[in-house]
Amino acid sequence: MNGTIKIKIKGHLDSSWKEWFDGLDITTKGDYTILRGDARDEAFIYGILNKIRDLNLKLISVEKTESPGK
Repeated sequence: MNGTIKIKIKGHLDSSWKEWFDGLDITTKGDYTILRGDARDEAFIYGILNKIRDLNLKLISVEKTESPGK
């Protein structure tokens, strides 16, 4: 599975959470935090979503973009 993942959650997380979210880039925009990085495989994506759930964060959206030619 090649491509990128972009996950939007309500609230602010700072860059100190990067390791917890397996190296995904963390940026804030308004009242939201954006997690972005390589979508390694489905298990990786589900693992990130489980962490968001475990932290009781509000999930706004999940976008997966395939790499060109895939």
